Amino acid sequence: MPVSAKPLLNTPAAPHSAAMTALATANSEHTERWAALAARDGRADGRFVYAVRTTGVYCRPSCPSRAARPENVTFHATCAEAEAAGFRPCRRCRPNEPGLPERRAEAVARACRLIESAETMPPLADLAQAAGLSAYHFHRVFKAATGVTPKAYATARRAEALAAGLPKAATVTEALYEAGYSTASRFYADAAGRLGMAPAAYRKGGTGIRMRFGVGACSLGAILVAATEAGICAILLGDDPEPLVRDLQDRFPGAEIEGDDPGFEAWMARVIGLVEAPGIGLDLPLDIRGTAFQQRVWAALRAIPVGTTATYADIARPIGAPTAMRAVAQACGANHLAVAIPCHRVVRSDGALSGYRWGVARKRDLLAREAGG
Repeated sequence: MPVSAKPLLNTPAAPHSAAMTALATANSEHTERWAALAARDGRADGRFVYAVRTTGVYCRPSCPSRAARPENVTFHATCAEAEAAGFRPCRRCRPNEPGLPERRAEAVARACRLIESAETMPPLADLAQAAGLSAYHFHRVFKAATGVTPKAYATARRAEALAAGLPKAATVTEALYEAGYSTASRFYADAAGRLGMAPAAYRKGGTGIRMRFGVGACSLGAILVAATEAGICAILLGDDPEPLVRDLQDRFPGAEIEGDDPGFEAWMARVIGLVEAPGIGLDLPLDIRGTAFQQRVWAALRAIPVGTTATYADIARPIGAPTAMRAVAQACGANHLAVAIPCHRVVRSDGALSGYRWGVARKRDLLAREAGG
């Protein structure tokens, strides 16, 4: 006769297994918290706080206070939980208030609003006092957050205000004083570089400026190339040539824009050749217009070797703005010289392809060509 199998002991193992998993997770979380506390890791701020029984105080993981004995430390998920256990917030790291990065960001935003609303550039000491920082510290914090100094920010904002006001003003002089320029000489010193043309011509929508352009086809779709006397000022890509032409006309409604110029065909061919084989480079002059920060970003983009990529952080560091990744991304999006200024070589920190003004599919195609794929 067959022998019947004896029932196994402790067959309901699921609850025991779940308990062990929960214990392992708790131990892992406890280990991670101790590691963050030992390193004073600011990235852990907001994820938990720690309290010290001997002082009755709770702190952020990044608090620079002297390390407490492990047997006196407890961890809490929130400030409310720590306070419910009878602890009070540390006066040094202020764990129940916004973190240092948030406070600095708000201080910089407050300074930007003061600069934008003032008729003339406020003194650095006044901006620093409004931010609650020393002048030296404020200057460093502002540049780290925006990528430019307070003075350069004020200059760029004033230039933007002027560019917006020129088409509506009766005279250039009226527009520049409305934009906050104290003297005309300061404006005219770098006006052409910022506007890409003489102020009077810009006020009239590019009147008096001659632009040549051509529209053609390449493997990425429609392409428009435009140039002033200074050099190529636009390389635009799209699915349909008509929107590209409208874009150029809308930007400079008063310019003398000429198409079907036989002498421009050679330039068109060389730009299309660059699109087909980005590694060959482009030896034509470029008419690059943008703010001081944008031009720094675009110069860094042109320094990325063919066949390689860089992250937004990789671009931000060498231009002296290590925390201005969002501003770098905006400068990439403002680029109007496709491929010649290779914003397609910038990827996210995880290597994924992020947005591209002319479409992620075109970005992927360009990178594949440069890699030899």
